[in-house]
Amino acid sequence: MKAQQNFKPLSCSECVHGAGLSFDFSMAFQPIVNLHERNVYAHEALVRGVNNESAGAILGRIDYHNRYRFDQACRVKAIELSARLNLNTRVSINFMPNAVYRAELCIRTTLECARLHNIPTSHIIFEFTEGEQIKDLPHVSDIVDEYKKQGFLVAIDDFGAGYSGLNLLAELETDIIKLDMQLVRELHHHKTRQAIIKAITEVCRELDITVIAEGVETLDEAKALLDLGIYLQQGYYFSKPLFQSLFHPQADIFSGL
Repeated sequence: MKAQQNFKPLSCSECVHGAGLSFDFSMAFQPIVNLHERNVYAHEALVRGVNNESAGAILGRIDYHNRYRFDQACRVKAIELSARLNLNTRVSINFMPNAVYRAELCIRTTLECARLHNIPTSHIIFEFTEGEQIKDLPHVSDIVDEYKKQGFLVAIDDFGAGYSGLNLLAELETDIIKLDMQLVRELHHHKTRQAIIKAITEVCRELDITVIAEGVETLDEAKALLDLGIYLQQGYYFSKPLFQSLFHPQADIFSGL
């Protein structure tokens, strides 16, 4: 794996102030709810513009030359904003495996920021998407191993969206998988999807991997997932992403479940 062009180690304070990027950004937070315990398991930090512009407006400005700085800034901004909002759940942060040139070095800024804000590494989840083109699987495996060694949780996002899901599950010992929303959509009407999700959850149970369903938009979908034993759920049914704010569940959000 080649080092990122113009690589320069970054400090936590540099990342808070944009990591030398030509643009700034912020975060919205979407809850992952625990339907067994009727509380919030984690909040996923999602990129937004400083005036709540869409993620696409920011991600469209990322290229090979600035992705390392952007990836580092995302981690620090998510942690810093979580601390400012008095987050008392886990925080889930998306990262770009192809932007990490050496796991043990690229994680230093994140560790510095977590220590600064007194957030245990066990409360931080790193997500990478199955849909991202992984150019070097052994390199990604090294990243997963290093992050887990530091106490972080690691998740495969959008599981089932591509063709590499089972291969990734076999090669990367992640703590969590997040089922792609296309598997969840109208689940209660699709026996094939139900059978696929049931098989995935059984494999994950054997491997001690936590399953989260994302993209839950209706009560029927939430119920169908519960029937399959999936009690960690995320989606618009519970809450849209909240710009620079955290979700605080009311009792009625769990009614009917």
